[in-house]
Amino acid sequence: MSISTTIKTIQDIMRKDVGVDGDAQRISQLVWMFFLKIYDDKETEYELLDDDYRSPIPEPFRWRNWAANPEGMTGDELLDFINNQLFPSLKDLTPAGSDKRGYVIRSVFEDAYNYMKSGHLMRQVINKIVEGVDFNKAQDRHAFGDLYEQILRDLQSAGNAGEFYTPRAVTQFIVEQVNPRLGEKMLDPACGTGGFLTCAIEYVRKHHVRTVDQEQLLQASIYGVEKKPLPHLLCTTNMILHGIDVPTNVRHDNTLARPCATTARVTASM
Repeated sequence: MSISTTIKTIQDIMRKDVGVDGDAQRISQLVWMFFLKIYDDKETEYELLDDDYRSPIPEPFRWRNWAANPEGMTGDELLDFINNQLFPSLKDLTPAGSDKRGYVIRSVFEDAYNYMKSGHLMRQVINKIVEGVDFNKAQDRHAFGDLYEQILRDLQSAGNAGEFYTPRAVTQFIVEQVNPRLGEKMLDPACGTGGFLTCAIEYVRKHHVRTVDQEQLLQASIYGVEKKPLPHLLCTTNMILHGIDVPTNVRHDNTLARPCATTARVTASM
């Protein structure tokens, strides 16, 4: 089953739930669940590469330990776990030592909500995610990136909410004209879902990154700020999918709330 088919099936399930009202809530619900699945898939990779890796998420709340078993929690038990244990824990996550991953997860969940009221329907959604997507497969990662654009096109109402998402062809053209180089700081002060930043990442990787040290330099050079919770969650997920393992420089904040003086190179604003 393709990712697009999986997501269409999930949205059809969510329409049966009385707690989820409209496309915006369906997308918000879908994205935080996908974030945890994506993060768990990435942690599988981290564990293979680093024997000393320790997850910033407490064991009971890692996706693999509560969601991955299709015969696991369901109904009221699942709903109680998500509303009264999972969300409070992730919203108040205290990073261990110098590990910044915990800050990323906490920032993602500080404005996330569970809208679903049926634990049985939620189990159906979780099972579709588990069986339908493996983010350690490059093909699934790329397909999900393409699907982001479709989700956003469905969400916006021709600019009625004052929100406009720049088409990929335009972001690609602008990045090519700006010609970012390795070592330069790249800032998008209203980064939305990270369209310009991901184009800049891929452009610099293609033209300038040849070593592990250069990749680390690139990852430290990406900066973004987004005020609205859902685009920020999408952007953080997008960064992880594009190999930015700890996107702490993508902040949930309002750039216009304070004076901003920087020597960073502004790729564009979304």
